[in-house]
Amino acid sequence: MKIVAAGEMRAIEARSERAGVSTDALMERAGLAFARAVRRRVGHLAGARVVALVGRGNNGGDGLVAARHLARWGAAVSAHICGARPSHDPKLDAAASAGVEITSAMDDPNPARLDDALSRAHVVIDAMLGTGRSRPIGGAFADILRKLAAAKAKRPRMMRIAAMDLPTGVDADSGAADPLCVRADFTVSLGYPKRGHFAFPAADFIGALEIADIGVPHGLDDDVPLELMTRDRARSHLPRRASDSHKGTHGRALIVAGSPRFLGAAYLAATAAIRVGAGLATIAIPESLIPSVAAKAIEPTFLPLHEDVPGVPSPDAPNAILDELDGCDALLIGCGLGQFMGARNLIERVLLSGRDLPPTVVDADGLNALAQTPLWHERWRADAVLTPHPGEMVRLTREPRERVARERVELARESARVWNKTVVLKGAYTVSASPSGGAALSPFANPALATAGAGDVLAGAIAGLLSQGAALADAAALGVYLHGMAGEAMRERFGDAGAIASDLLPELPQAIRRLRGARAEIRGGYDWRS
Repeated sequence: MKIVAAGEMRAIEARSERAGVSTDALMERAGLAFARAVRRRVGHLAGARVVALVGRGNNGGDGLVAARHLARWGAAVSAHICGARPSHDPKLDAAASAGVEITSAMDDPNPARLDDALSRAHVVIDAMLGTGRSRPIGGAFADILRKLAAAKAKRPRMMRIAAMDLPTGVDADSGAADPLCVRADFTVSLGYPKRGHFAFPAADFIGALEIADIGVPHGLDDDVPLELMTRDRARSHLPRRASDSHKGTHGRALIVAGSPRFLGAAYLAATAAIRVGAGLATIAIPESLIPSVAAKAIEPTFLPLHEDVPGVPSPDAPNAILDELDGCDALLIGCGLGQFMGARNLIERVLLSGRDLPPTVVDADGLNALAQTPLWHERWRADAVLTPHPGEMVRLTREPRERVARERVELARESARVWNKTVVLKGAYTVSASPSGGAALSPFANPALATAGAGDVLAGAIAGLLSQGAALADAAALGVYLHGMAGEAMRERFGDAGAIASDLLPELPQAIRRLRGARAEIRGGYDWRS
């Protein structure tokens, strides 16, 4: 499922017209799909009072089609026209013929009529602007949004606001939200999800998000680079497990992680690799640290690294790691290694050795070491998975923190292309970008994952999938999705705060089990949260 910018959506609609599916046909399908979504979420419509706030463009036309269907299904519907509609408006005429009461913000002699309608509404359809917002809200739209906010505040449980594509005031591309924007209870995005749905502060205004199929002809979105990671796609990337398999069948991951200060990182990463199905995980760690880690991590094996100073790998440690890689199917390096010179030397000598490495994940201090290494990506051209959080992305790219926050998708794609690496830019709605230009966006934004060690679990999960033969881009996107599913389950148990990273570990195989049995629910639309 592609995620589009407003301009991309307009281009797709133009191609659809040329392919024989007119804008009018798309509008009819969009309005019907929206009306069905309202009926599913609201339930019995007989006697329900619905107010449609209708703008001047196609979004308003979609709203009029939805109002027409809801009226025919038994709701008492009024449409308040918030901007100038065409003098010949078949959508408006059809709605009126279906019994929709029509009022206008421009010429209504009784301006209190809208206040009265909103005060009694069970459902308010926000079809004023959709993807058409290009400037601060003012004039009649500002007055109407103030009225809507006041009515919702008085009856928060009795009124449900349903947004058509986007709540009015939300930017479809950047996710910026006008101060007057009113939060929707649910949003139905027409045809495709929009980029703004997965950016803040917009994500706090859309409520539950549903994607409605409006019958866009297949293949018209081939040039759109960004995809939403859905359950169907995630399930298609799951490694297969034969009944006669053994631990060697599912690969061995070497985890180079941990230091005296960050012992838990090695445990979390190695256990995550096993929890997603790796046959064996081996932790490479200074020999004096093994007893402490082994007390918790009883399933992995260990590669003891010689040390001259307790807890610090000796200069020959990179050679031991490179020798061990001959029997490994995946490498993860960086979790909790620390940033002292010995760790940086180890990372550089392994990654920039010139040796053919198995599929590799670089996380945390591995990324910090690369950020301090001039021209590292020219010395290491093979693809690998890099998993930076925003601060590490700032150090790697030397871009301002504001750009990293504001242009996550673009920067991840640009960096993946320049570095020839698969980039997982972590955070709410994590981005996975491949060197070929494609990118996948996670549907999860979960404050419960804002806890130390959650990134180690993600890195280990990706390494575990790589050890089972998954391609780099597939392992990255699937690892992010499984991590997100596990996080949702953890949040369900513990709430937004107080869960710890190790709580994710038993949830990973449960996520795989649920994913194998998942079936996308299509009833006129796709609810990606289902």
